Amino acid sequence: MSANSKLKKSRDQWKNKAVSRAGNVRYLNKELARVKTQRDRLKKQLRQAQQALEQVSANTPALISKCDLIWIALQLFGLARLGFRAISRVLAVLAPMLGIAKAPCPQTVINWVTRLSIARIQHAAETIKAMQSKGWIAIVDASIAMGSGKLMVLLAIRADHYQYFCAAPTLQTVSCLGVSVAVSWTGQSVAQMLESIIDVVGRPVAVIKDGGTDLAKAIRLLIQQGLDIHSIDDLSHVVANLLKHQYQNHPMFATFLSACAKASKRFKQTILACLAPPKVSTKARFMNLHRLVVWADRILRHSPTGRAANGSLVQRLRDCFDQLPQCKAFIAQFLRDASVLLQCQQILKAKGLSIDTFEQCLALLQQIPSNSPVYKGFLDWMQRHLQIARALGLEVIGMPICSDILESLFGVLKQLVAGQIKDVNHIGLKAPALCGPMTPQDAQRVLDVSVDQQKEATGNINSLIRQRCQILSHPGKLTNSALADGENLTLLPGSENRSKSRKIDIISDG
Repeated sequence: MSANSKLKKSRDQWKNKAVSRAGNVRYLNKELARVKTQRDRLKKQLRQAQQALEQVSANTPALISKCDLIWIALQLFGLARLGFRAISRVLAVLAPMLGIAKAPCPQTVINWVTRLSIARIQHAAETIKAMQSKGWIAIVDASIAMGSGKLMVLLAIRADHYQYFCAAPTLQTVSCLGVSVAVSWTGQSVAQMLESIIDVVGRPVAVIKDGGTDLAKAIRLLIQQGLDIHSIDDLSHVVANLLKHQYQNHPMFATFLSACAKASKRFKQTILACLAPPKVSTKARFMNLHRLVVWADRILRHSPTGRAANGSLVQRLRDCFDQLPQCKAFIAQFLRDASVLLQCQQILKAKGLSIDTFEQCLALLQQIPSNSPVYKGFLDWMQRHLQIARALGLEVIGMPICSDILESLFGVLKQLVAGQIKDVNHIGLKAPALCGPMTPQDAQRVLDVSVDQQKEATGNINSLIRQRCQILSHPGKLTNSALADGENLTLLPGSENRSKSRKIDIISDG
């Protein structure tokens, strides 16, 4: 084949390839232009749809307002007794149904509860004004084992509580007027705290307290300064002290406690574990000792007289008793006194101390020998406090005589607020939020509290969690200044509506 023919054939192959490639390129260019046009059209439609959706969302109001959302969160905390993380999770579940774009985080809920406490302390004077008919009674006590300090709380209850409620006081029927934390409390420091509150909200007609010497001294100091205040001894502590003085030195008391402790160890990890005795705290032991005595009485009834078969459950039960059968006389005598006092407690807590309840308790006391110190002590307490009820005009309605509601507040605070590190300052900061009825007005008050007011109340409070992070993460920072960083909590009513004189007259009955 000649060179010319070879050249023509080579050119034909190149031309065919060029034509084929050009056709593919033109096709791809057309498709690319079509795809770009379609993309631009879809993007435009997407922008228009987003703008329309935003316009509809802006014109359509949410199902609930922020004030309503705060009210729901506060109810979950105060009434449902949910923790901060649990409240956040519940609101996250309800967010689509409530029209909430984003559920509040736990720290937001904590800020709402803190601001509610601040708002209620700020409006403490208004709360006291609602108790005009018979005045108000203060309930004051300090916590036990709630962190490095001791929390002192003052609650207010209507003196005529039993005229409006047919049950013992609850957290919804009392108001918190002040909380303060100190390393230790003396009569002088308690009196100063009470003075600062009385100067703002006015004088209570009486103060309910336990048998502590610091509280008794504080009341004496206030009376010496010219304040006409009646002192009411808490019923639960009076009953516990009567039983303590009667049975603490009983010859079988130590034997009984030892037998119960040994029985508890022998019952556990066995088939009879369900019969183990209840746990009774060593602090304020006589407040709950009757539960242990009732258990001992019931468990001994499961051991009938006579010999039990070897290997039977009765025999295994007797092997766990230790010296418990020798304490039957002690158990019977204790139950005789404690059961009567507990029945009286139930009547007086539910109805208050009045002439009617006094007669009911007096009839129950006849089951105790009249020469018993328990009989004499409880009768003397009722007679003295019935005179106070007459002086306050409550001998028919019923006078509150118990501070159990304050102990309930401490228990709820430990359960909801306290974590692994029991920071008493942050625990006390939530106490006012748990007291009183929860209303939509409280949610609005939360919104009215500014960030600056919250920082002023909580900014310089000592935080155990912050100290732990700063010291453990930086070796060599363990100094007295690092541990003493900040101050203890003091949340008391302000002085905006301070009265001119602490000697406030008794409020009239009419």
